[in-house]
Amino acid sequence: MEPWFIATETFGPADGDKWTGYVKWSGLGQLDELISLDTMLCPTLLPEIKDDYWPHIVNADGCLRFFTDLSFLRRQVADIADGRILCVYRNPESPPILPAGLSGFSLVGYDLLDEWASISALSNCGGWPGILDNSELSPNGLITSHTRALQLRDLLARQFPQEPHAQCDVWAIFV
Repeated sequence: MEPWFIATETFGPADGDKWTGYVKWSGLGQLDELISLDTMLCPTLLPEIKDDYWPHIVNADGCLRFFTDLSFLRRQVADIADGRILCVYRNPESPPILPAGLSGFSLVGYDLLDEWASISALSNCGGWPGILDNSELSPNGLITSHTRALQLRDLLARQFPQEPHAQCDVWAIFV
């Protein structure tokens, strides 16, 4: 399994009223900063797919904003402030181990994104009573256990079969 990369906006206390409103709405008072692939909360820094991106991006439905070439992505965002590059794995069967060349990245946790890889079931669906308690989320809004992330994915799909945001992929996120 090869890692993918994405550059996202940061979302935290520096965002003022937007952050305060989000924390109040979500009930996630433990957050220091949200790290997520959720396109509404942490949008990509590169929303337009340029022609020269095609050889360097993932060519799959819902994944066009992910890059396969870290060096290329870094050049594209070199002049953009207030963002971060994430290294991610979609649906890892076990906790991923980074190749030696990516040792600068560290695992921060697992996000659950709907099948369009756009909305986080953890941080942007208002909670899942009886399945996920907000206290399970890290100060970055992620699940820290691979096993628990897989369990949540399966529980959400089984208990909410008609809810599109409950049909999730597990994403390992490294910063």
